[in-house]
Amino acid sequence: MIGSILGNVRVIAKRIGQSPSVKVLLAVFLLFFCVDFSFPVKTTIPYSTLITARDGSILHVFLSRDDKWRMYAELPEITPTLRDAILFKEDKYFRYHFGFNPVAMIRAAGRNLLSGRRTSGASTITMQTVRLLEPRQRTYRSKLIELFRAVQLEVHYSKDEILQLYLNLIPYGGNIEGLKSASLLYFGKPPKLLSLAELTTLAIIPNRPSSLRLGTNNAFVVQERNRWLTRFRTNHLFNDETITDALNEPLIAYRRSAPQLAPHLSRRLRAENPDSPIIHASLQPATQATAEQLVQNYSNRIRAYNIHNSAVLVVDNQTREVIAYVGSSDFGNAFDGGQVDGVRAIRSPGSALKPLLYGLAFDAGAITPKTKLNDVPTNFNGYEPDNYDRKFNGPVTAEFALANSLNIPAVSLLKEVGTPAFIATLRKAGFSTIRKQASDLGLSMILGGCGVTLEEMTRLYAGLANGGTVSELHYTTQPATARLHPNQEKGVSVVSKEAAYLITNTLTQITRPDLPNNFDNSYHLPRIAWKTGTSYGRRDAWSIGYNQRYTIGVWVGNFSGIGVAELSGANTATPLLFQLFNALDYNSPNGWFRKPASSLSMRLVCPETGDIPGEFCANPITDYCIMGVSHYRRCQHRKAAFTNAAGTLSYCAHCRPDSGAVRRSYANLSPEVAVFYQSRHIPFDKMPPHNPACERVFGGNAGPLITSLNDGSDYFINPKQPADLELGCQAANDVETVFWYLNDKLYRKAKPTEAIFFKPQPGPLKISCADDKGRYSDLRVMIKNE
Repeated sequence: MIGSILGNVRVIAKRIGQSPSVKVLLAVFLLFFCVDFSFPVKTTIPYSTLITARDGSILHVFLSRDDKWRMYAELPEITPTLRDAILFKEDKYFRYHFGFNPVAMIRAAGRNLLSGRRTSGASTITMQTVRLLEPRQRTYRSKLIELFRAVQLEVHYSKDEILQLYLNLIPYGGNIEGLKSASLLYFGKPPKLLSLAELTTLAIIPNRPSSLRLGTNNAFVVQERNRWLTRFRTNHLFNDETITDALNEPLIAYRRSAPQLAPHLSRRLRAENPDSPIIHASLQPATQATAEQLVQNYSNRIRAYNIHNSAVLVVDNQTREVIAYVGSSDFGNAFDGGQVDGVRAIRSPGSALKPLLYGLAFDAGAITPKTKLNDVPTNFNGYEPDNYDRKFNGPVTAEFALANSLNIPAVSLLKEVGTPAFIATLRKAGFSTIRKQASDLGLSMILGGCGVTLEEMTRLYAGLANGGTVSELHYTTQPATARLHPNQEKGVSVVSKEAAYLITNTLTQITRPDLPNNFDNSYHLPRIAWKTGTSYGRRDAWSIGYNQRYTIGVWVGNFSGIGVAELSGANTATPLLFQLFNALDYNSPNGWFRKPASSLSMRLVCPETGDIPGEFCANPITDYCIMGVSHYRRCQHRKAAFTNAAGTLSYCAHCRPDSGAVRRSYANLSPEVAVFYQSRHIPFDKMPPHNPACERVFGGNAGPLITSLNDGSDYFINPKQPADLELGCQAANDVETVFWYLNDKLYRKAKPTEAIFFKPQPGPLKISCADDKGRYSDLRVMIKNE
């Protein structure tokens, strides 16, 4: 606007010439703009922060920084009816003057002089806006300043913007300012939904806020309202039918509480956008209300078990928008930490990170769904994890291990994939706490030995639902172009589409232990892929699921960190997850995930190992594989050996006789599986001992694996009463005897599965174990006195 004015001045100057009057005019303009530049009008106002839902309804309102209910009305909210009523009452010539009305000022001055007192004013809406921005005492000097400021406003802002500023500042008594604030707090609706009678009511109050008090003196307010409605009719501002309806409309106005819905997300958005008067959240009001009600009802039921807190996050998989955000079951419950935001609280994930690990293993070609993994007691350099039910299943398929959340196979896979690679993927997926903990994390992280948030976990699973691509979640509404083209949104790929499909296919299985007890009697099972998690000490219960439309994350526990014996992902968090899916997306019409047709194919594998069928593989089965990625190795679950006719001795190539040897096949078990079978008395066809007459000494590095003690460790003993230490090993299934050495001296011989004990002495100790094939391994420890 300033540029156009200066341009007009230059044009006038060229047309008229350098006459004295033009020079004076230019000097006045230059003086004005110099003063305007030196003393700019300040229109920065601390508004109340409004959080709106996707449909525009108001979720939450906060007081402004100066403790006012001063809500910002956007230009589209100023309807023609509102504009016409306000301008007629306050400033009929608002559209035509330049901040002040000279005719009105002269008329008001004459009346005041004739009466000897101030009987009428001449303030325009622009001047009233200045007075609201910069309150001053009513003096002639203040009036001159107001005139200058009014011109400044007219120079810098359009008429609509000035009217908007005025409507946002007019007082309504107490700490309520602005027509929108009064509309919401007295009528419970935004200005664009007000009737003519309600608009007129709000238009007359700012001039007399002390006497026209809504809710306490409504009868007098109706009297004044109808007087102005009659004036509207006399001046034909609105048609007679509209005026008649307004005159007959009862006044139902009283002081209401400000909306306080979705408190956790509202506080978060306000903190992230401190200078935004209106924040358009992505929440869907119906979905948010449903989620809050289900969480509150469910939390009331489980409170009897001393479980007090729950949190839920619901994500639209197509747009990545958060449509429901429940930080706790009861925000107002200060005793149980209701104001803690469970969506962002750092907790232990339990087993909930396992799907990502299996996806990385699929992409590395290490496993396919039918690959056999060993679920047997295993020592990982001193770390001996256990399963949730403290049972072991022996060799199981990868899909069974994931669906049943077995711990030993997961730790073995993490060791194979590599902890650094797994951490790098989590960091890429946006796990901020893991980024900080990276240097201290080890194999235990796959069982919950790290920190995550419900927000991060839900975002990860939403990535699995979108073909392995993890993108930021949106808490505010996106531009229309982003909603129309969600596939163009950038993200980071953590696993391939093929691996994501294999994970989803596995997590959809319902023959698994993490179903709620008697779920078929009390819950309708939705078609979703889901995974549970229970942290160490039963402090956190997780259940995160997804289908084509939604990803829902559920956390249940206590913000205090107190563990509860009854707490588990299956029986505590999953029932709430099922309730949410059944309430929000029952019988979803969106179909199910389709198999990537490009590189995911089927092949025949041996059911014993999941490898390509070999010489001794019968009854092969089908399995998925990622073309060019999945391993291609022949099955060796059995190995051939030459024995005597009775099958009591085996021969190697060095000692096999020229005749009489019989070729047979025997189970080719890993040492840990062989030890597991023997300890459980599970029969298997063990290879007979090697020919004792053979003089060959077996070499190689396949010596017995010493499982106790741990290499490089320090052991402290009581010198007065030293406790015995145990020696243990795992050997190949063709080994009959092992020999234990302490500091290179034979201690004793024993069976591979036999536990050996010895009394340690202070000092360095070398422990060696050799089998009857001449293979050996050793380790070193330090024995110290306490």
